[in-house]
Amino acid sequence: MSRRTKDEDFDTRIDVLRTRIKDSDDLNVHDAVFDKRTLMDLYSLASKGVIDALGGSVCTGKEANIFRAIVGEKELALKIYRVSTSNFNAMQDYMHGDPRFGSVKGTKSAIVSAWTRKEFRNLSRAEEMGVRVPHPITMKNNILVMSLIGHGEQVAPQLKDVDLEPGDAKRIYEKIVEYISVLYNGAGLVHADLSEFNILYDEGEPVIIDMGQSVTLDHPMARKFLERDIANVIHYFQKKYAIGSSEEIWTRLRKDRDDAALNKEADQMKKADQKKEADQIKRADQMKGD
Repeated sequence: MSRRTKDEDFDTRIDVLRTRIKDSDDLNVHDAVFDKRTLMDLYSLASKGVIDALGGSVCTGKEANIFRAIVGEKELALKIYRVSTSNFNAMQDYMHGDPRFGSVKGTKSAIVSAWTRKEFRNLSRAEEMGVRVPHPITMKNNILVMSLIGHGEQVAPQLKDVDLEPGDAKRIYEKIVEYISVLYNGAGLVHADLSEFNILYDEGEPVIIDMGQSVTLDHPMARKFLERDIANVIHYFQKKYAIGSSEEIWTRLRKDRDDAALNKEADQMKKADQKKEADQIKRADQMKGD
């Protein structure tokens, strides 16, 4: 295929994609987001039925833009990392100590793709353990497809923008402490950038977002990241609602860790007893046969 034919084929595919985009102005406004590769990946997702149309912008972050998307009657969120402007070195710092992604090297595009895959896996792991996060649906290179947190035209606000009654503030604080512990003791993860900016408030419950930088406990900076997460949460709740303390969170972490260890030991003992009983039955059956 000649270069001209390839370009014509690409243009044809992009024209098809544009017909599926609700607000085509986004393509003009966010040139840094919609480079040629990203447009082709969006076309691929549309061709596979993952999305039917791309809507307007939800928000713009330090590394990524989030857009609405539609599939059928359902609204989704598309998080698109900007390959051209992402902080390449910062991403590597979080990945190099993570045994799942420590060997990732290569171009900036490859690093951003690995980062997107990392966030998808972290969200999946957190959700599996019971932490409320945006449901991860799929990812392709620098595009992460998730459930949209919110209802109708209203997306869920960040916790920083919500004024809670004292009783609700205490309940939300306790739920966030629970999530920190579940991430650490259950999922084996530290969020590594937890604050009122990365927590949404939806239907009276906190939703943890932005887990691209989250690390496993093997990461050499995991403890420091955990300390920073706890400090951020306590600073916010003490300043705005005069509740919470670091000691409470550390106590909860230690208690849940000890409980998990006891439960694991009990499970191991139960399995050992079951195996012993099965072996005894097997020997008894063999003796009957003899």
